[in-house]
Amino acid sequence: MYAVFVRIRITSGQAARFLELTAANHRGTRAEAGNLRFDVLRDATDPERCFLYEVYRDEAAFKAHQQTPHYLAWKEAVAPLMAEPRQAERMHSLLPDPWN
Repeated sequence: MYAVFVRIRITSGQAARFLELTAANHRGTRAEAGNLRFDVLRDATDPERCFLYEVYRDEAAFKAHQQTPHYLAWKEAVAPLMAEPRQAERMHSLLPDPWN
């Protein structure tokens, strides 16, 4: 499995709009055949820090995700809402195997 962990800092006052746009991306991503998980997380002490935890069957499924209309629309719409560029870490899932 291929996992992506994205760190995001939202501009002050923009969290509600960011989460609204991210919810639409979440729904579209979960409908993709290659997506196994898409969690949207918010820091417990800082409401302007969010994280995305995404799991795909493989790297090809993740790359396909990056070409979908819902992802491209999200990427463009949230860019001005971010206090700094988002940071993504890409990983291969080791356990559990197989990942369900």
